[in-house]
Amino acid sequence: MTNKNTWYITTPIYYPSDNLHIGHAYTTVAADALARFHRLKGEPVWFVTGTDEHGQKIAQKAQEAQVSPKQFVDKIVHFIQDPLWRSLGISYNRFIRTTDPDHYQVVQQIFLTLQERGDIYKGEYEGWYCLPDETFWTESKLVDGKCPDCGRPVERVKQSSYFFRMSRYQDRMIQHILDHPDFIQPASRRNEMLSFLEAGLEDLSISRTGLAWGIPVPNDPDHVIYVWFDALSNYLTAAGYLTDPERFSQIWPPDVQIVGKEIVRFHTIIWPIMLMALNLPLPQRVFGHGWLLIGDTKMSKSRGNAVDPIVLSQTYGVDAVRYFLLREVPFGADGSYTEDALRLRFNVDLANDLGNLLSRTTAMIERFSNGVIPQPHAFGPEDKRLGQIAAEIYEQVDKAMHQLLISDALSQIYRLVHAANKYIEERAPWSLAKDPARKEELENVLYNLAESLRVVSVLLTPFLIETPQKIRAQLGVDQPVESYREAIYGGFQGGERIRRGDPLFPRLDLREETAAEVKLPAEVPASEEFITLEDFQKIQLRVGTVRQAEPVKGADRLLKLTVFDGERERTIVSGIKAYYEPEALIGQQVVLVANLKPVKLRGILSEGMLLAGSQGQQLSIVSPARPLPEGARVK
Repeated sequence: MTNKNTWYITTPIYYPSDNLHIGHAYTTVAADALARFHRLKGEPVWFVTGTDEHGQKIAQKAQEAQVSPKQFVDKIVHFIQDPLWRSLGISYNRFIRTTDPDHYQVVQQIFLTLQERGDIYKGEYEGWYCLPDETFWTESKLVDGKCPDCGRPVERVKQSSYFFRMSRYQDRMIQHILDHPDFIQPASRRNEMLSFLEAGLEDLSISRTGLAWGIPVPNDPDHVIYVWFDALSNYLTAAGYLTDPERFSQIWPPDVQIVGKEIVRFHTIIWPIMLMALNLPLPQRVFGHGWLLIGDTKMSKSRGNAVDPIVLSQTYGVDAVRYFLLREVPFGADGSYTEDALRLRFNVDLANDLGNLLSRTTAMIERFSNGVIPQPHAFGPEDKRLGQIAAEIYEQVDKAMHQLLISDALSQIYRLVHAANKYIEERAPWSLAKDPARKEELENVLYNLAESLRVVSVLLTPFLIETPQKIRAQLGVDQPVESYREAIYGGFQGGERIRRGDPLFPRLDLREETAAEVKLPAEVPASEEFITLEDFQKIQLRVGTVRQAEPVKGADRLLKLTVFDGERERTIVSGIKAYYEPEALIGQQVVLVANLKPVKLRGILSEGMLLAGSQGQQLSIVSPARPLPEGARVK
């Protein structure tokens, strides 16, 4: 009888033949975000990850390193636990190792149980073996004589072996997949597995001889249990199977098992058939996500193209790495990894959209409301919109996370971020502040901006580790987020005192010249009306971002701007005061003449000039059509 009341979420257990890379982090960060989301909703969660430590490949690596297999894996496992998973904020409930004593006991008991039921028998195996994948293959399954999963060479083996009668469960497995359309996701993986099953299922070799590094077969110490039969059983061990019946009844079966697409077959055919043979409920859902690619190639340790997530975390911060992994690629699809893409997400989504929203909001509350969030008044239609969007995304984020559409969930949250930024431009609080009769309108705007950021801080809590509390601290909220219901709009009462702080995500200093080149005509006749290409190339036009803006005292037309140009902050005095409020410029990207000779204007050294277009009484600053890294050349 089951008393299940806990969300059971698993990652695959990773093979510690070397340090893990960003592809492993992708899987684990996604599972962690899901676990944190359900905890935030007040639901008990049992989140498991770990390491698969047995097998011939580990034994060979240890021999090469002149240490025992246990010493070899201990070193890597400790690195995975800390600093890797700690640096990425992975909040697992158990880190299981297949060398754990309780796992030994569980695997051997499973073997005996299935042997007693006639589902395991002894025979002889002759066929092909892929060492990197620790997988046996028949001749018919090879692709051009190589492993169909990894494409590497296989070796011919012939030895005594124990077999698991998978063929006995073929029809039952097909029927389960047909009866439970959500069991394998995405749907493309489901169709692949049905095709594999319908081609015919053979019994599975589950033991090896001549290998000491593994769990011995009970009553036959010449055999060790084949690594996949051992590894897949970890999900049972971690749930308390045979060792903690009460916990097991609360946890089993798994709600979501997240795996890379290359091991979907093991988790949706071998694994559920093992559970059928044990008369145990099958997982609710196995989700096979896509790969992070380097170019068109899968990232892997053996190919030497792996990216170290610790280096990325140290360079960009844990939240930037987590945000990129969860937002960049729709979960389930393949996607390319480039550091340029990570930097762009950092500068555009985190620094510009979210960071500037907080910076502008707290600056205006400090300037126009003495640093205190105002009490709201009766809202007009334009002031109700942010609350309406917040109510919509409260439901949409919940729905997306239940469907494992993690990127979509973040996109929904950013609907509110973008709407709040647009609201600033539309309501122009700096203009409202000039008219005492519109004080209540101004206070509503400031309240809505602060409240939108508070809601965003709640919704981001499962995804980002540090940023939600940093947002809340600047809004004067010391309590950490405890419930998803805190994302209901209207939490601020007014009267809360803000505490302005450092930028959430200081913009990256990107010195690469990434602006697209504009092709010039091949030949231009020289005349006094034209400049030569050489003349034009003397002018250094660069993209910059306005960080501060203020009026120049005693000047009717001048604003003093602090602009970051990718290398440093420079002061520019510009005659645009009649056209722009200073607050409206903060965070805006501009094009500046970077090599103009500095000149003093009203006693201030101006170190460049902004480009702007004007006609009649209208003037508009020139800005990139889409965000570019500061310092990008305009050619």
